[in-house]
Amino acid sequence: MQFLRFGPAGDETPAVRAADGRVFALRGLTSDIDGAFLAGDGTALVRRALAEGALPEIDVTGLRVGAPIARPGKIVCIGLNYRDHAEETGAAIPARPVVFMKDPATVVGPYDQVLIPRNSARTDWEVELAVVIGRRARYLADETEAAGVIAGYAISNDVSEREFQLDFSSQWDLGKSCETFNPLGPWLVTADEVPDPQALGMRLSVNGELHQNGSTKNMIFGVPYLVWYLSQYLVLNPGDVINTGTPAGVALGLPGTPYLRPGDTVELTIDGLGRQQQTFAQA
Repeated sequence: MQFLRFGPAGDETPAVRAADGRVFALRGLTSDIDGAFLAGDGTALVRRALAEGALPEIDVTGLRVGAPIARPGKIVCIGLNYRDHAEETGAAIPARPVVFMKDPATVVGPYDQVLIPRNSARTDWEVELAVVIGRRARYLADETEAAGVIAGYAISNDVSEREFQLDFSSQWDLGKSCETFNPLGPWLVTADEVPDPQALGMRLSVNGELHQNGSTKNMIFGVPYLVWYLSQYLVLNPGDVINTGTPAGVALGLPGTPYLRPGDTVELTIDGLGRQQQTFAQA
């Protein structure tokens, strides 16, 4: 299934997109797509309601698409998780996952405007596979158990300001947590519809020019391992998001490639997870 949210920011209607592309409202079953919904039997209830024809169909033409889950409790990010990306930026291949946090308030809809921060010179793009947690995860035993706590997957644009990230602080959070810096969606695709998260093509273009063209098969640390690893140090709660890293092709790794400027349009796709597009504007 594909969960999504439509409507004005802060007042989105939770919905489900059926296999035939029709969209059905979920307000009768849940107030939102959030941690409580994912941790409970919400997915099973929606499946049953769809099968029984009990959900009202809605026309979403022209409506804003919000992020497919309500604001997560935390966003955990993995840096340098693609060998080609580490190499293009001159970084060493990490022996252990590089972990940092991103402000959950950065999450916006997949087609929302993204703001270039004031005094920014190096705002950059990153297409990433986002993992959404569906059950509380604490000291998981192995990767098999880790796979069982994943609710689903979405596209994430881990927008980054490289000067803030690399020059102004010894930690990365400053350049990762600027306003609107995490477009998410359009859908939360349930884990059963993504049988192999390590076999997804991913692409990103800027103003129609392809810059990133990779695959999740090239992750240094795969999805189940990352969930297991993080659970040894953090408690992952339903609705939390893990941004799992980006392949080569970011402006930071392409000498002479301009960073993002007002009016630029970025388009992202990941196989089976849909498409995003944002236009950038000055804050």
